Amino acid sequence: MARDNTPAPAMQAIRKAIGETELIWMMAMLMALQAFGIDAILPALDEIAADFGGLGNERQFVVGAYLLAAGAGALVPGALADRFGRRPVLLTSIAIYIVLSLASAFANVFEVLVGIRAAQGFLGAGIVALPPAIIRDRVGGDKMARMMSLIFVIFLLTPAVAPSIGQAILLLGDWHLIFLAMALQGCLIFAWVWFRLPESLAEENRQPIRPSVIGGNMKRAIGLRQAIGYIFGSALVFGALFGFINSSQQLIGETFGASDSFPLIFGLCAGSMAVTNWSNSRIVERFGARRVSHTALFAFVGIAALQVFFAFQPEQSLWQFVPLMAANMALLGFIGTNFGSIAMNPFFDIAGAASSVHASLRLTTGAVLGSLIGYLYDGTARPLALALLAAGLTSLALVLFSERGRLFGPPQEEMQRPD
Repeated sequence: MARDNTPAPAMQAIRKAIGETELIWMMAMLMALQAFGIDAILPALDEIAADFGGLGNERQFVVGAYLLAAGAGALVPGALADRFGRRPVLLTSIAIYIVLSLASAFANVFEVLVGIRAAQGFLGAGIVALPPAIIRDRVGGDKMARMMSLIFVIFLLTPAVAPSIGQAILLLGDWHLIFLAMALQGCLIFAWVWFRLPESLAEENRQPIRPSVIGGNMKRAIGLRQAIGYIFGSALVFGALFGFINSSQQLIGETFGASDSFPLIFGLCAGSMAVTNWSNSRIVERFGARRVSHTALFAFVGIAALQVFFAFQPEQSLWQFVPLMAANMALLGFIGTNFGSIAMNPFFDIAGAASSVHASLRLTTGAVLGSLIGYLYDGTARPLALALLAAGLTSLALVLFSERGRLFGPPQEEMQRPD
């Protein structure tokens, strides 16, 4: 773990001065490390496949292995952060991300590259698992949903622009340079966190490192009925999204013959999520996270049904596919952050463990589903469309379970941090 000695009083005062706006930007850029590590490499998958002997769908393992390992690894940092604090665990995760980005840049065997990416996802999982815990240390309820929405507005600009950045880097050299850019980004974020982020874990909430305590906290984090449907519901819809990410380069380039426009089209779809997260931050405290997210989930199912209809037409066009895909990704802006905030709200005293378990389930489920959907790519949009519809319907059933059949209503009583 990164050593974090007690700072001098002046440095402690600087860290304590961090405001809500800076905290939102910092948490967003932390999560953007993962997004950049996934999306910037997408334009280079053809080049990677050529360098390593003409790979087919196996090229997707560069992304899928990272996501799957990150899901498994996300179980670890929360328990450590509940004991030792958020700062040292987070700084260690960023340092590992930097080192393994450099290692990826020098990999010369495909299996080695995939192994390094898996290690990077597993050992650096704190960059995506801990930001919700840091936010939950400060706020809860619909205010947490508002802050997380603003974080996702900034964070989602990364997948909107990362493929274009990756393609621009390829003009300067080859795919190895993209991993060097990832390491540079990690160094900048490490310095920002080191100098500006205060410890947010209260002394009274520190948890001992004992298997019984860790196991009990994790069981509690996923065993509460009012949370479980939202945890697994968001995992399923984001799994379908990861299926699009994994197969997007082949789908847009091969199925629809628009490889030159791939960064623009991918950015349009990802950018729609940023727009709706901003919209969510403006309305969620007025209407409530449940009402907003339940409405979006019904719309998601309806649009997914349209995607299935068009996917099974003899000649689906790019401009039948893109608007509907962008619309469903936009709806994820209302679903994801609100589902995550609703699921986290009861767990203020074990926010690290809860954030880790929830992130692990989302990432692992998403990675497995995403890899499966991507690997089932058959030259059409049918596997993706069917997956989106199935994910939406199953997510709706899970939410109905958590809410005991009542949607759009006021929240159940939950443990919230006093204002």
